[in-house]
Amino acid sequence: MSVQARRAFPLRVEQVVRSDAEKAASQAKAAAKQRQVPCAKRRPGRPKGSKNKPKADGTCTPELGRIAGWLDALLQLIAGVIPLTYLVLDGHFGNHNALQMAQQSQLQLISKLRYDAALYFPYTGPSAGRGPHRKYGAKVDYDAIPTQYLKETTVEGPMQTCIYQMHLLHKEFTQPLNVVIIVKTNLRTQARAHVVLFSSDVDLAYTPLIDYYGLRFQIEFNFRDAKQYWGLEDFMNVTPTGVTNAAHLSLFMVNVAYRLRADVPPYDPDYSVLDLKADWRGYKYVEETIQMLPEKPEPIVLRQLLHKVAGLGRMHASQPSFSFS
Repeated sequence: MSVQARRAFPLRVEQVVRSDAEKAASQAKAAAKQRQVPCAKRRPGRPKGSKNKPKADGTCTPELGRIAGWLDALLQLIAGVIPLTYLVLDGHFGNHNALQMAQQSQLQLISKLRYDAALYFPYTGPSAGRGPHRKYGAKVDYDAIPTQYLKETTVEGPMQTCIYQMHLLHKEFTQPLNVVIIVKTNLRTQARAHVVLFSSDVDLAYTPLIDYYGLRFQIEFNFRDAKQYWGLEDFMNVTPTGVTNAAHLSLFMVNVAYRLRADVPPYDPDYSVLDLKADWRGYKYVEETIQMLPEKPEPIVLRQLLHKVAGLGRMHASQPSFSFS
């Protein structure tokens, strides 16, 4: 993801083939959710005989194991060329195991927590004088976040957006989290909704944290362009190698098209991917036709032919790139 270009560039593509054990585990988990019944309320306090379970190492699931392998291969590919600092993952990976995976690759994680995530302020009160020091303070109430953590408030029409940033604790994470909560309120109906973003980098400001997570959606545009223009949905390969090559070629052409469109003169701002394909298709037709002629036409005539034929399939009319002088 290029922050300067505000777009994503696909570099590696690999197929995901889940094993039978993974499929069975996924089906069992879904079935358990469907038949889940409310549990009887247990007594407060820690159950007798329970022991501390260290979470520092995390649990490497098959899914995270695959991602870790891809991530290491990518870091080796771009080593010394493109420095990376943050790994941005969607809310599915907003957990301790994914954070540990990112930090093992010397990266900081940016992701999203559940809207009802149990977050706590660090305890700052007096010590009891015995036993371990209390770690967790008050639980975060998303409907009553202290104003001291408010960073920005904007109003657009009836919608008010408040952004809060604070360092909070989660019992499933072993380290404090840099949390940004975005609260939207409809001033007419007083309806509220919020999003909880977080990063393992406690020094990251709220503005780039929101910006980096929002840029993650640019990846979807890569897949959209690959499907719409470069055949990602249309290839008929069935072998592993064939599927891999077809997917790589489709996403590679997304990068090629972006680079070619960057060279378009300023007088053609609406130049699209369809225009690019029409141009190169027209140039190929003209080139093959010229080779069949007994004599090649004059350069000015050739440029007129190229411009005319290439413009037949374009979505936007083009200006001539030649002069008659």
